[in-house]
Amino acid sequence: MRSKLLILFFLLVWIILLSRVYYISIKSNSYYETLAEQNMIKTEWIVPVRGEIFDRNNIPLAVNTIGFKIKFAPHLERKKDLVHLARLVHSCFADINASKIIKRYRRYDSPYNHDFIEVVHFIPYARMLPFLTKLQLSGLIEIDPTFKRYYPFKDVASHVLGYVSRTNAQEAQKDRVAKITGIVGKSGLERYYNDYLEGELGFKKVKVTAFNEEIGVLQKKPPVQNRHLYLSLDLRLQKFIQSLFKDKSGVAIVMQTDGSILAAGSFPEYDLNMFANGISKEKWRALITDLDHPFTNKLVHGLYPPGSTIKMGVALAFLDSRKITPFTPFYCSGALKLGHRKFRCWKRWGHGEVRLIKALRESCDVYFYEGSLRVGIDKIAHDLHKMGLGRRTGVDLPHEFIGIIPDKEWKMRKYGMPWYKGETLVAAIGQGYDLVTPMQLARYTALLATGRLPTPHFVRAFVDEKYQPQFQDVLTPLQKRMLPYIRRGMYEVCNDPRGTATKHLDVPLLIAGKTGTAQVVGIPQDEKKRMKEKDLEYYTRSHAWLTTYAPYHHPKYVVTVLVEHGGHGGAAAGPIVSAIYNKMIELGYFSARDRVQKRPK
Repeated sequence: MRSKLLILFFLLVWIILLSRVYYISIKSNSYYETLAEQNMIKTEWIVPVRGEIFDRNNIPLAVNTIGFKIKFAPHLERKKDLVHLARLVHSCFADINASKIIKRYRRYDSPYNHDFIEVVHFIPYARMLPFLTKLQLSGLIEIDPTFKRYYPFKDVASHVLGYVSRTNAQEAQKDRVAKITGIVGKSGLERYYNDYLEGELGFKKVKVTAFNEEIGVLQKKPPVQNRHLYLSLDLRLQKFIQSLFKDKSGVAIVMQTDGSILAAGSFPEYDLNMFANGISKEKWRALITDLDHPFTNKLVHGLYPPGSTIKMGVALAFLDSRKITPFTPFYCSGALKLGHRKFRCWKRWGHGEVRLIKALRESCDVYFYEGSLRVGIDKIAHDLHKMGLGRRTGVDLPHEFIGIIPDKEWKMRKYGMPWYKGETLVAAIGQGYDLVTPMQLARYTALLATGRLPTPHFVRAFVDEKYQPQFQDVLTPLQKRMLPYIRRGMYEVCNDPRGTATKHLDVPLLIAGKTGTAQVVGIPQDEKKRMKEKDLEYYTRSHAWLTTYAPYHHPKYVVTVLVEHGGHGGAAAGPIVSAIYNKMIELGYFSARDRVQKRPK
């Protein structure tokens, strides 16, 4: 019995050994063939050149400067050449620290890496030329051509253009091109259109020896590159508007009524090249702690109470409810009493008897208090949402904020509390919970001017495709019929002697628009701590709105301006709006016919 068990054991061992030999020699042959092929065939990625960005007159706004990057051969620690090479580079370029080169090299060097390691990301072309031969004499240094993003006009349109910077680990994992190039769009159009601008990688498959020496090229595919972006932005107008906001903070948007944006600024701005070159900790800290928030893109991330600029949309909701007509009178004595509280009009002594056009012209709050009690917050909020307020506009900028146009359901969901009538009154004049972005307000103004809600956009064309404007039909048939009354009220705001903007405008055009004063709801505690006493008085002042369109008879352009802490809309924003329209006349955006219109009867 023992002998049988022993024989069985030996047979089992031999069967296992033979099975393993069969698997290694036959079954895994294809695996090892693939492995051997990988050892002899190497894929080299060909980096695409990032597309450049141009304004409407083909002036470059974001370009690529040519230069070189420096690479060291792998495994230099064993040859004791690393320190010598780092000092050699430092001797050529005194501002490049040798110890940083060594640190960067060691981070990527390993026994498994056989590729040259990048230690200097960019040296300008002209600066490298005197030292090119000296550095290439060593077979351990490789000099490769590369490019770096450059913004010729520095801080002009900085929040629109955005910037590129070094890729982080998360971005490299998601984007293969960014992983190879080492750069990615971080904000603005550079981020929104990053996939388009960065192009597509090319590759070259080469046959190599065991010592990584190239024998021949087996396959090559060129990269898809130079995907340029052409904008509707006019650099001349953009620079002019920037000059108007010197020592001011706020927003200005100039947009065609089809949504094409001619100029858009969030002020103050910042130099984009700081990020392309690498920003210091001190500059970064100064940027993010500035009380005027230069790093915030206020076009789509600034949330402000719309103030009286919301009244045209509220009026359309009134009219659509059929509970109020353009001729329904309300009496303004200077305040409306609701319960034990008085809700005041901005004009303490009142406006007397008020109908729709007068209410818009003189911005009577009591008219909108009374009307909102008849119509109710849910109808008002529903219609304002349709008009694009409290909704993303779809503009081609990343991470656009939504804003708030409140109703009963919103407050219950947000705070678990019921809605009160007093909140309806406050919401009807653009205060309380109401928050919109300047881009939403510009788009809403275009709707009032034309009856169609456009999608704002900066891009005019891609390399092989022209952008097609997009519109939404959001107004009811009754609201469309009532638009002439709204437009007439906006006309009188800017042209009638009693209009809230008339005396602050000086333009040879017929403009329609609306002023607004937006109260500052609160200041974050961390900002209060950094403020001086005189600063606190300034930063609690109301923001000033003026949103307009022109020409009145056949609207072509919208100009929306917000001056932060400017006080009254007409006084603070009116001169800026006037200057913008006058500059547009100078640049040829308005014809002689536009400038000689007669006042409508």
